[in-house]
Parts: sequence; structure tokens; C-alpha cells
Amino acid sequence: MRKTVAVVGASSDRHKFGNKALRAFQAEGYRVIPINPNEREIEGLVTYASVLDVPGRIDIATIYVQPDVGLRLLAEFEQKQIAEIWINPGADRPELLSEARRRKLNVIAACSMAAIGRNPDSL
Repeated sequence: MRKTVAVVGASSDRHKFGNKALRAFQAEGYRVIPINPNEREIEGLVTYASVLDVPGRIDIATIYVQPDVGLRLLAEFEQKQIAEIWINPGADRPELLSEARRRKLNVIAACSMAAIGRNPDSL
């Protein structure tokens, strides 16, 4: 069964990392769910305002939002019981990481695209 990844901060702008991540995870065979409260569809995929709006399980969340936004979203990730949360470069901040760990969330502060073998510069 393929894993479901939510791209939090997904973007319709193909030059932004929130879009590159969508395409990278799709290319690697993941079921991809864009999360952006201001979009209805990105790259042909139904887009949700929140991870809480997504029916079913989310295995991974990869974050492409400002750290203050990410901090506010931690409660939603906890409620949705997302197993793995990737906090990408630019989205990280010490307070965000410490709060995520305080909530006992499995956080990884690294580039999720590189972790799946994709170079963001090639997308």
C-alpha cells in the first residue's frame, strides 16, 4: 500500500518548493494531497484547506510554510495522528521543533525531497 503524503503549503507556482514537492512525491509513487486554504486544485489534485479536512489517513506531512504558521498547525497534525512530519529548510525554527517534540510528534528537520532521492533544482 502506497503512503499518503500531505504537502502543507502546496503552491500552484511551479517554481516554489510547495509545488516541486508535490511533483517529486508523485514521481516517486506516493499518494499526494495538497494542503492550501487558498486553492481548490493544484497540479490536477483536489486541494484541502487543512489536514483535518482530508478523509482517511495521512502517513507523512511535509511542511512548506512559515515557521509561525507551522507552529499553529502542530495541533492539527497531532489530532490527525500523522506518523511523520518533515519540517523543510525555511520552515524550521527552534520553537517549532521544540513544541513538536513536546507534543511527541515524530519530526524530521530536513529536506523531504532530498530524502526521497529528488533534487529540487531539477524539478
